[in-house]
Amino acid sequence: MQEKIIGILGGMGPDATCVLFDRIIKSTNAKCDSEHVRIIIDNNPKIPDRTGAILGKSASPVSELVKTATNLQNSGADFIVIPCITSHYYFKEIQKEVNVPILNMLEITREYIDKCLGSMNKIGVIATSGTIKTNLFQNLLVGKEVIIPTEKEQNDYVMEIIYGKEGVKAGNRSGKVKEHLAEIIERLKDRGAEAIIAGCTEISIVLNQSDIDIPLIDPLTLIAKKSVYIAKGLND
Repeated sequence: MQEKIIGILGGMGPDATCVLFDRIIKSTNAKCDSEHVRIIIDNNPKIPDRTGAILGKSASPVSELVKTATNLQNSGADFIVIPCITSHYYFKEIQKEVNVPILNMLEITREYIDKCLGSMNKIGVIATSGTIKTNLFQNLLVGKEVIIPTEKEQNDYVMEIIYGKEGVKAGNRSGKVKEHLAEIIERLKDRGAEAIIAGCTEISIVLNQSDIDIPLIDPLTLIAKKSVYIAKGLND
């Protein structure tokens, strides 16, 4: 079977795009260069901020998302992955404009939870305010109690981790980033969280299973593995 070509719709942010690329490589059982899968990356950091758009503070990202997806399709990608969870709010709008399938990171996360953590009923989510406001995970995890930060915790901790001057999008992975992460995780656990979803790709960059004592659900790693399975024609 001819391998499929992966297209990465990146730039949201560039660091998360780079991390996804690395995790796809590490998820591939390859002994030489030619055993890796072909990947086309369009790193477009000019896509308007997704949370900003949802909160009415910036332009809609849809036209740039569609333009970038179309570019990947025209460049030969057989399917597309988007390493930005908040952008999945616009998933249907993007998918209807291209002919190749786009993997849905949310659906892949739900499949993993059902398969591996089905007995857990209380799941904490650390995500952008855009993701929280649009209920992406709340709608996804029907039947589960989704534990999210309070509005103050969201602004003081989570958004600072992601967007702050000392946050991940500013190139930081330690210091206040780790301090704020530890604090918000403890608060979600205190409210009953049995597992934590890294609900933003910037969170996936800095939060590892070794950092917490309950299961970490990492959509970025899950979609990396799924991409390899599909490209290689394997069963997961």
